[in-house]
Amino acid sequence: MVTFRQFLHNLSPISDVTWQQVETLFTETRLKKGDYFIKEGQLATQFAFVQSGVIRGFYRDQQGTEYNKHFFVSPSIAGGYTSLITGKPNQIIQQALTDCELLQANYQSFTAMYDTYPDLERVGRRFAERYFVEKERKEIEIVLLDAENRYRLFQEQYPGLEQQISQYHIASYLGITPTQLSRIRKKWAQS
Repeated sequence: MVTFRQFLHNLSPISDVTWQQVETLFTETRLKKGDYFIKEGQLATQFAFVQSGVIRGFYRDQQGTEYNKHFFVSPSIAGGYTSLITGKPNQIIQQALTDCELLQANYQSFTAMYDTYPDLERVGRRFAERYFVEKERKEIEIVLLDAENRYRLFQEQYPGLEQQISQYHIASYLGITPTQLSRIRKKWAQS
């Protein structure tokens, strides 16, 4: 819980009184490698703080091709955000790529505390702002940067992640094929 409290505090400070209430909402849970946090078509009700492990957020097209959209690594928050906010079925699947330890809570119970604890509402707003900025940055990178520069940024954003997950997942995240990623890595190794 210490890491989670620090994560919230880094978004915006919360009082001890607020923390005491927040802490009661969360329970420790685990995902095994391959388990799903949320599937396509489910209604999201839960979100989680990732204490350890890696979860990928992805979607599938009608042919079954998977496209990795995001990696949730500690410290971060995982959850079907659009479904949580809109109450509509989830579209972005979230699956553990490694064994994971999470702190999980009901989203409505969390947001119901906003009126009583304005410092918590501020945390929620700052998280949403950060999420929006990250989403926009990724959209710009995919359009404006070549594969090598996207790969370089991936390495900066997710240090050490390459050693934990399949190259296929990294290539999917970068919007390239595993063969293209292999060529980039070979080129860099030779220079």
